[in-house]
Amino acid sequence: MPHKQRAPFLRRLAKAIRHPSLGWGYLRRTLRNRRLGTNAARTDHIAFYRRVMADDVAHKTARGAVGTPDPEAWLELGERQFRYLVEHGLEPDHRMLEIGCGNLRAGWRFIEYLGVAAYTGVDISPEILIAAQETLAERGVQAKRPYLLLVDDMSFAALPDAHFDVVHAHSVFSHSPVEVVEAALAGVRRVVKADGFFDLTYNESGDGSYFGVIREDYFYPKPMLLDLAARHGFSAEPMTDWVHPQAKLRLRPL
Repeated sequence: MPHKQRAPFLRRLAKAIRHPSLGWGYLRRTLRNRRLGTNAARTDHIAFYRRVMADDVAHKTARGAVGTPDPEAWLELGERQFRYLVEHGLEPDHRMLEIGCGNLRAGWRFIEYLGVAAYTGVDISPEILIAAQETLAERGVQAKRPYLLLVDDMSFAALPDAHFDVVHAHSVFSHSPVEVVEAALAGVRRVVKADGFFDLTYNESGDGSYFGVIREDYFYPKPMLLDLAARHGFSAEPMTDWVHPQAKLRLRPL
């Protein structure tokens, strides 16, 4: 059954009126995205968002493009993701897939913690993966031989079945429409082990509706994600002790 987005423009307008400083940001991003969203990118969200990332890298930095331009904030959020996962089940002998690994804000810590060749990071942005390689060198974890893969969909076709103990996606679903989320759930269900788990964060909508803003930010009611998870063969548990503006779910194969 298709999922309808409810009045995203009116939501954006109301928010801009309540917070005038956001209005210029919405206008700038809207104009930028109209410039970027041409040809196939109008219908292919991943192609569109790859253009967004390339534009952000060109006009900011790789760290700014993934939302954390401040070096201390970059380190702090990466540490928070790492510590949470270690305290909630990640073991040194696990094999891990990180979706949307970015410039390895958290990834370099996972790489350092896990065994050799145990970490796989995938991203849709070649520019960000170049920055990820720079992070590997900066942090001195090259000997762990992580796999960094460029992908153009969420099928993860190059990865083996039932291979990963842990799959992690921080701030990926928050930028993904429902069709991308469903593709990711199907892809993860194939590559995660039967006794593994998948942690993801998302923007939780306050009124129970699903909607997107400027094709960049998407908001989901929790029941909708729980239903999608069940339809793709997962049980889902809200991780209520995760402290972050985004909510977190843990999915386990049924």
